[in-house]
Amino acid sequence: MAGKELVIEIATLPGGVVIQPIGEVDMARSPTLRAKLIEAARSRPQPERLIVDLTQVPHMDSSGVATLVEALQKASRGGPRLVLCGMVPRVRSIFEISRLLSVFSVTATRAEAQEA
Repeated sequence: MAGKELVIEIATLPGGVVIQPIGEVDMARSPTLRAKLIEAARSRPQPERLIVDLTQVPHMDSSGVATLVEALQKASRGGPRLVLCGMVPRVRSIFEISRLLSVFSVTATRAEAQEA
Protein backbone atom coordinates (compact mmCIF):
# COMPACT_ATOMS: atom_id res chain seq x y z
CA MET A 1 0.00 0.00 0.00
CA ALA A 2 3.03 2.28 0.34
CA GLY A 3 2.80 5.28 -1.96
CA LYS A 4 -0.89 4.87 -2.67
CA GLU A 5 -3.44 7.49 -1.75
CA LEU A 6 -6.10 6.68 0.77
CA VAL A 7 -9.47 6.12 -0.88
CA ILE A 8 -12.45 7.24 1.17
CA GLU A 9 -16.01 6.26 0.32
CA ILE A 10 -18.83 8.31 1.79
CA ALA A 11 -22.44 7.19 2.10
CA THR A 12 -25.39 9.08 3.51
CA LEU A 13 -27.84 7.14 5.64
CA PRO A 14 -30.96 8.25 7.46
CA GLY A 15 -29.59 10.23 10.40
CA GLY A 16 -25.96 9.77 9.57
CA VAL A 17 -22.97 9.70 7.30
CA VAL A 18 -20.63 6.74 6.83
CA ILE A 19 -16.99 7.39 6.04
CA GLN A 20 -15.12 4.30 4.89
CA PRO A 21 -11.37 4.66 4.41
CA ILE A 22 -9.88 1.99 2.16
CA GLY A 23 -6.20 1.33 2.79
CA GLU A 24 -3.65 2.03 5.47
CA VAL A 25 -4.13 5.14 7.61
CA ASP A 26 -0.67 6.44 8.43
CA MET A 27 1.12 9.77 8.73
CA ALA A 28 1.03 10.39 4.98
CA ARG A 29 -2.63 9.44 4.56
CA SER A 30 -4.29 10.61 7.79
CA PRO A 31 -4.71 14.22 6.54
CA THR A 32 -7.03 12.86 3.83
CA LEU A 33 -9.17 11.14 6.46
CA ARG A 34 -9.12 14.27 8.64
CA ALA A 35 -10.37 16.43 5.76
CA LYS A 36 -13.25 14.04 5.00
CA LEU A 37 -14.24 13.84 8.68
CA ILE A 38 -14.35 17.63 8.93
CA GLU A 39 -16.30 17.91 5.68
CA ALA A 40 -18.87 15.33 6.80
CA ALA A 41 -19.28 16.88 10.26
CA ARG A 42 -19.91 20.29 8.71
CA SER A 43 -22.44 19.07 6.16
CA ARG A 44 -25.92 20.51 6.40
CA PRO A 45 -28.18 19.40 7.78
CA GLN A 46 -25.69 18.14 10.34
CA PRO A 47 -25.84 14.35 10.57
CA GLU A 48 -26.94 12.80 13.84
CA ARG A 49 -24.01 10.41 13.76
CA LEU A 50 -20.75 10.10 11.90
CA ILE A 51 -19.82 6.45 11.38
CA VAL A 52 -16.24 5.55 10.51
CA ASP A 53 -16.26 2.08 8.95
CA LEU A 54 -12.78 0.60 9.41
CA THR A 55 -13.39 -2.79 7.77
CA GLN A 56 -11.06 -1.91 4.88
CA VAL A 57 -8.23 -0.49 7.04
CA PRO A 58 -5.58 -3.20 7.53
CA HIS A 59 -3.21 -0.91 9.47
CA MET A 60 -3.42 2.38 11.35
CA ASP A 61 -0.53 4.18 13.00
CA SER A 62 -0.58 6.75 15.80
CA SER A 63 -1.33 9.62 13.41
CA GLY A 64 -4.47 7.83 12.24
CA VAL A 65 -5.51 7.28 15.85
CA ALA A 66 -4.80 10.96 16.60
CA THR A 67 -7.03 11.96 13.67
CA LEU A 68 -9.91 9.95 15.15
CA VAL A 69 -9.27 11.36 18.64
CA GLU A 70 -9.44 14.87 17.18
CA ALA A 71 -12.74 14.02 15.48
CA LEU A 72 -14.07 12.66 18.77
CA GLN A 73 -13.10 15.85 20.58
CA LYS A 74 -14.91 17.95 17.97
CA ALA A 75 -17.96 15.69 18.21
CA SER A 76 -18.06 16.16 21.97
CA ARG A 77 -18.31 19.92 21.39
CA GLY A 78 -21.64 19.73 19.61
CA GLY A 79 -20.81 17.79 16.47
CA PRO A 80 -22.40 14.55 15.31
CA ARG A 81 -21.96 11.46 17.47
CA LEU A 82 -18.80 9.61 16.33
CA VAL A 83 -19.04 5.84 16.07
CA LEU A 84 -16.28 3.49 14.88
CA CYS A 85 -17.16 0.10 13.44
CA GLY A 86 -15.60 -2.92 11.80
CA MET A 87 -12.11 -2.76 13.27
CA VAL A 88 -9.84 -5.54 12.06
CA PRO A 89 -7.88 -7.22 14.89
CA ARG A 90 -4.64 -5.37 14.07
CA VAL A 91 -6.33 -1.96 14.29
CA ARG A 92 -8.41 -2.95 17.31
CA SER A 93 -5.24 -3.91 19.19
CA ILE A 94 -3.91 -0.35 18.78
CA PHE A 95 -7.07 0.98 20.42
CA GLU A 96 -6.85 -1.67 23.17
CA ILE A 97 -3.19 -0.91 23.96
CA SER A 98 -3.87 2.82 24.09
CA ARG A 99 -7.01 2.20 26.19
CA LEU A 100 -9.17 4.10 23.71
CA LEU A 101 -11.84 1.41 23.27
CA SER A 102 -13.56 2.76 26.37
CA VAL A 103 -13.35 6.33 25.06
CA PHE A 104 -14.83 5.73 21.61
CA SER A 105 -18.20 4.28 20.74
CA VAL A 106 -17.13 1.09 18.92
CA THR A 107 -19.36 -1.48 17.26
CA ALA A 108 -18.65 -4.63 15.29
CA THR A 109 -20.81 -3.78 12.28
CA ARG A 110 -22.12 -0.80 10.36
CA ALA A 111 -25.70 -1.83 11.19
CA GLU A 112 -24.88 -1.72 14.92
CA ALA A 113 -23.20 1.66 14.45
CA GLN A 114 -26.41 3.06 12.97
CA GLU A 115 -28.19 2.15 16.20
CA ALA A 116 -25.44 3.33 18.59
